[in-house]
This record gives sequence, C-alpha cells and structure tokens, in this order.
Amino acid sequence: MTRRTRRTFTKEFKEQIAQLHASGKPRAEIIKEYELTPSSFDRWISQYNGSGSFEEKDNRTPDQEELIKLRKENQKLAMENDIFKASRADYGTKVDVIRNNAHKYSISAMCDVLQIPRSTFYYEAKERDTKADDELTKLIVKIFNDNRRVYGQRKIKRELQKKGWQVSRRRIGRIMKEQGLVSKYTVAQFKPKKSAVNESEISNTLNREFEQNQELKVVVSDLTYVRVHQKWHYICVLVDLYNREIIGHSAGQHKDAQLVQQAFATVPYNLNNLELFHTDRGSEFKNQLIDEALATFGIDRSLSDKGTPYDNAVAEATFKTIKTEFVNGTVFSSQAELDLELFDYVNWFNNIRIHESLDYLTPREYKLHHQVEQTAI
Repeated sequence: MTRRTRRTFTKEFKEQIAQLHASGKPRAEIIKEYELTPSSFDRWISQYNGSGSFEEKDNRTPDQEELIKLRKENQKLAMENDIFKASRADYGTKVDVIRNNAHKYSISAMCDVLQIPRSTFYYEAKERDTKADDELTKLIVKIFNDNRRVYGQRKIKRELQKKGWQVSRRRIGRIMKEQGLVSKYTVAQFKPKKSAVNESEISNTLNREFEQNQELKVVVSDLTYVRVHQKWHYICVLVDLYNREIIGHSAGQHKDAQLVQQAFATVPYNLNNLELFHTDRGSEFKNQLIDEALATFGIDRSLSDKGTPYDNAVAEATFKTIKTEFVNGTVFSSQAELDLELFDYVNWFNNIRIHESLDYLTPREYKLHHQVEQTAI
C-alpha cells in the first residue's frame, strides 16, 4: 500500500487561497476543491487578515496549541456520545443514527452498540429507499452546480457511480431536462481566424503521437484570448500529454514569448525531465527567447506542419474546453482577477474535473493510479 505523501503549501499558495476567499469565493467550495481542512483554511484566513504572516510562531501561543488539542479530543468524545445517546431510542431513530454515521463507523459496530439486529437495519433502510428519486434529483443538481455547470450526462453518470448510484444516461437526461440543467457545451463556439504561419524549418517530431506513457515526456501548448474590461488579454497553458494535466499557465496583455516563458515559470516539476515541447507555428512559440529557455533545460522542439491544426489536437481540444468552461460569456474586471480565477480553474481542471479521455479520472487520479500499477510491477 502506497503511503500518502504529506502535503506542503507555499506562502504564495496560501496567499492565493486567501485572495480567492476575499474575492467572494465561498469557504465551502474552496475547502472542497483544494482538499483543505477547515481548520487550515480558517487559520490561513485569520493569519492573512491579522498578522499577515503564515508562520505558526507568529500566530499561535502555547495555550492555543493546548486548546486545539483539547478540542480535537472533545470532538471525538462527542461523536462517540452521539451513538450511545440513541441506545434507548426506538428502531426508527436507531436506523437514522446508523445511516447518518455510516461514513464514519462500520454498520455492524453501530448495530452492536445500539442493540439492533443488522437484518432489521437493512430491512428498514430498504423501505426508505422509496424516496430515492428525490434524493437522486438533488444529487444530480448538486453535481452539476458543483462542477461549474459544464458536466453532461456521461460525466454525471460517472460521478454518480463513484457515490454508489447506478443510473442510466436516459434517466439522468430526463432529470436534467426537468430541472432545466443545460451544459455550457450547448453554446455555439466562435472560431477565430488563423494568422500567418511561422516558416521555421523545425519539423513535426511529435507526428500526432498523443498517447504518451511517461510523465513530462511531451508537453504541448497553445494560447487563447479573454476579455478583461474593455481589452483583449491572453492565456497560455502547458499540457502534459501523459495525463492531460495543465502543468503551467499564465495570463497577460500581450500574445508573446514572455507569456509562454511565464507559463514555464509556474511548472512545479523539474523541467530537466521534459523531453519534447510541441506547439503550432505561432511566432510567440518559435523565437530566440523560447529557444534559449528550452536549450537551458535540454528540451527538444516540435512544430505542427503548416496549416494543420490536427498536429496539435490535444492543445486545441484543451483550449476548446477552457473557452467553453472558463472564457465564454465572462468579462474579467482586471488582470489580477483573471490571474486568480485562472489559478482556481486550473486547480479544478487538474484535481476535480473528470476527463473522458482518461476513463473519467482526473489528471491527478490518473497519475496516481498508474504510479501504483508501476510500483506493483
């Protein structure tokens, strides 16, 4: 069994989380999407609004440390007490207690504590499943809203399966129609005109080999535009073909090499492991600044053939997704707001959004799953 790596957070990450909350993003959504503990989140916000330092020594006293320890112990005792309180209740109340705590304790253990036969619990639980339609409808609405109103029938079906529900796409579609749930993908897409191609002699080394079995072996990139106040700004992302993860991103006022360089600067991995960088023939990708940056890390170059967008199909598809889910119909008030929202979207894209091309796993889940397989071999 692979031991879970302890997560560490940089000062910049904590500041971005605090800024997301200050910009109006709900506390519950931030905690869920970034897989934070409520105590860590609340502590960061308090530190950010108070001393401005995230160092524990600047914000916590010995008495506070002892208080936190006592609160955790009291919380554990309170949960155990909740079970014992119902020991003299009727069967209906006991069934409710077991159902409400099934995610924390084993059913057999709770049946023993509450002195109720397991057969009785399962029988009464089955009787209450007549309300399943209402529960399913609420769950579908929640999944749709929690995922930025972009999931269709296929992805909702997969999310339901993760929660133990086996529901047909036809039934999901009916419920979505009844609830007025319309995915953003029903909106027509605007297709901008292509600019003149770069005449570099660099060939298409990738040659549409989009399925890669090694992390960071091949990274592809592209740019798109977004409205900021009354002007057009631009977004650049770097996508790892191995698991379709957005490993780097940037946004700015100019569509140039510096925007691409800024995206490389956000990559949290060792760039020396990257073997090939593939893009279309835009001048922002093929120039001296980018060539020097790639040479520094020993990264080879690949360019799509002239007038052949399919040579960079994964990047094109990723940006179609970004345009639909993040850009279309949105006008950002400032570059700072765009930077913060893009940071938030990329985290959701990599860690929460399931991808059909990855067998309905998130990029992070796909990577972890294959790392476990390789370890087993």
